[in-house]
Amino acid sequence: MGVEHTLNMTDHSPVKPFLEIYDTTLRDGSQAEDVSFSVEDKVHIALKLDELGIHYIEGGWPGANPKDIEFFRVIKTTPLSHATVVAFGSTRKADNAVRNDPNLQALLSAETETVTLFGKSWTLHVTEALGTSLEKNVELIGDSIAYLCDQQRRVFYDAEHFFDGYKTDAGYAMKTLRKAAEAGAERIILCDTNGGSMPWEIKEIFEHVKDECSVPLGIHAHNDAEMGVANSIMAVNAGARQVQGTINGIGERCGNANLCSIVANLQLKMNMPVLEDKQLAQLRKVSMYVSDIANLLPNKRQPYVGDTAFAHKGGVHIHAVQKNPLTYEHVQPEDIGNHRRVLISDNSGRSAVLGKIETLGLSLPKEDAHVQNLLSSLKAREYEGYQFEGAEGSFELMVKKALGEHTPFFELLGCRVIIEKRQTNEQPVMSEATIMVKVGGVVEHTAAIGDGPVNALDNALRKALEKFYPQLRDVKLLDYKVRVLSGSQGTGSRVRVLIESGDHKGKWSTVGVSENIIEASWQALVDGIEYKLLQEERPLS
Repeated sequence: MGVEHTLNMTDHSPVKPFLEIYDTTLRDGSQAEDVSFSVEDKVHIALKLDELGIHYIEGGWPGANPKDIEFFRVIKTTPLSHATVVAFGSTRKADNAVRNDPNLQALLSAETETVTLFGKSWTLHVTEALGTSLEKNVELIGDSIAYLCDQQRRVFYDAEHFFDGYKTDAGYAMKTLRKAAEAGAERIILCDTNGGSMPWEIKEIFEHVKDECSVPLGIHAHNDAEMGVANSIMAVNAGARQVQGTINGIGERCGNANLCSIVANLQLKMNMPVLEDKQLAQLRKVSMYVSDIANLLPNKRQPYVGDTAFAHKGGVHIHAVQKNPLTYEHVQPEDIGNHRRVLISDNSGRSAVLGKIETLGLSLPKEDAHVQNLLSSLKAREYEGYQFEGAEGSFELMVKKALGEHTPFFELLGCRVIIEKRQTNEQPVMSEATIMVKVGGVVEHTAAIGDGPVNALDNALRKALEKFYPQLRDVKLLDYKVRVLSGSQGTGSRVRVLIESGDHKGKWSTVGVSENIIEASWQALVDGIEYKLLQEERPLS
């Protein structure tokens, strides 16, 4: 058997105060709907988590699929600076001896020094999910952990469904923990697997367990009642020494506890530094990176790291935050790698417009006529249906045009879009755009096809301009949204088109409004390209 760690009914020796951050994005996170990581994806994310300073990275379940087996093979040859990679799996099956259990052998084959093993704490799961006796389940937990310890593995034990199990039969739930500790588990993680517990329940149960436990405890919370972060913080407050979760809270069903919020709360609110300051400042970047690799749109309203976490729209708010950010910001956005944003809308006043102009590197006196003209123009265009709070690229172009500081990068001489529907339903609708532009006195005439009229226009426009501006080859249309502004005129109603474009350097949004959806799309497309070029170079003469 492994080295003994017992649940002691009287020993209250203090645990080491160091708090461990355990990331399970690559395992629990990959179980989220619409998420599928390749082996390369998992390795890249692991490297980012390591740079962030995460202590443990759960790489996957090597007994579950070939992809995870390959990940553990590759990650062994990948140098990491901070993190320890952990393999995850279950206790042995009831009819297998430990040496013959495929799951335990796969865990050993992963060759990680640390293994996380999960077992059942809830009588309901023992009798109905496992279909075995309560005593047999305790045996499975004990000899599985002891076997891995005998094979020189550190074992963390995930007590699955622990809080539901404790609420149903506290004595049995504690018996499973006692067996895990006796067998040699170095950490015991209390799991709210169904995500339905409330913070006060977590606190009360955690404190009861801690009073009887000499093994450091951890918390693994799911978010089905939107309490994942709150329950994790409550557990830390009650004495947890390991916190498990995923980046952005991705995971099965409603997701896992969000490590982005947990880490920021621990460090900035609870004075429990788990990362270096320079690592914490990478939190938003890692959040965006994981969303990108997972092919998920980032949650712009996510606390701390979201686009709108430090965005101000109301005139009173903007005026106050420009005087002192503490008036409407609970932390400094730079601490987690975010930044303040001033949103411009028809609610904006002179201070908001001035503040936004300053973010563009321009400075104007408050009494300058340009400020009032810009404000009037802004309100008039928003009345027409434009929306600049979500289209900052178009707003910057409007400002520079109003100040006489923008020269167009190209001139449209004409364009045409053809949509052709063939007779057979099996053939897709064809869209072709022809475009003629002038750049620096040179006329370029070209055509391109696309999945739809807007995609065809985008392809044709960039095809015409790339010979003059090769950096446009990196630009991609990331998102396209259309909103009908008024349904009273049927198909003749005005529409607003919001387009998000991006490249390897960043993302930007632009807007167009018209009764004609192609015209509105054209406006947004042109603004998107001009904004990109504005950041890189001056126009050709």
